[in-house]
Amino acid sequence: MTEPGIYYPHEMGSEILDAFLEKGWYRMGQGIFTTQYIVQEDEVYRVWWLRYSLKNWTTSRTCEKIKKLNSNFSVTIVPLAVTPSIEALYQLYRSQLNFEPAESVQQWLYDMGEKNIYDSWVIQINDADTIIAAGIFDNGLYSIAGIMNFYHPDYKKYSLGKYMMLLKMEHAMANGKHWYYPGYIVQHYPKFDYKLFAGKAAAQIFIPEFNSWVWWSDDLLDPAP
Repeated sequence: MTEPGIYYPHEMGSEILDAFLEKGWYRMGQGIFTTQYIVQEDEVYRVWWLRYSLKNWTTSRTCEKIKKLNSNFSVTIVPLAVTPSIEALYQLYRSQLNFEPAESVQQWLYDMGEKNIYDSWVIQINDADTIIAAGIFDNGLYSIAGIMNFYHPDYKKYSLGKYMMLLKMEHAMANGKHWYYPGYIVQHYPKFDYKLFAGKAAAQIFIPEFNSWVWWSDDLLDPAP
């Protein structure tokens, strides 16, 4: 399970998802994949799958500032339904990006189909009656995987992407989960380093050569193991 590849299962139970995440695999559409490299701007970069140990995680001053900044907004966490308002929000978010993501939430999650083999939930953030952010995650038995975060461009100053990460972690802890998986970070490509903001002391990266997770250290990524 540690070799690069993609797999399209017919079903994805909570314990099966835990097992895939434990080995550095991650959802893509209705499949699940793993890799050690990506191409960005015609360069090949090494990637490292990241997770947080929730029993070792404590909120920081930075996290509390982000939560306070968003304290006037309302938050709901419900089973995922891709509604027209969520799709409209995604299109606003997508219009501000300098790269080409999936054309829609439906395409990103379902490969334009109808079936969802994952137990998916959505965190919805509202400013009064206006939806301003959505964060989608999948439930395992002892873990959750953060899949998508997107928000209204007019609310960029509120750090809503990071706020949704914190909400996912707190929701996971409240429901007895052990691990939060936010995806990968990329060596020598800091665009993805924001995923470490929640607290490096509780973070681990997967080393496929050793088939194991190790606690984060700033010297782990340079040079590469």
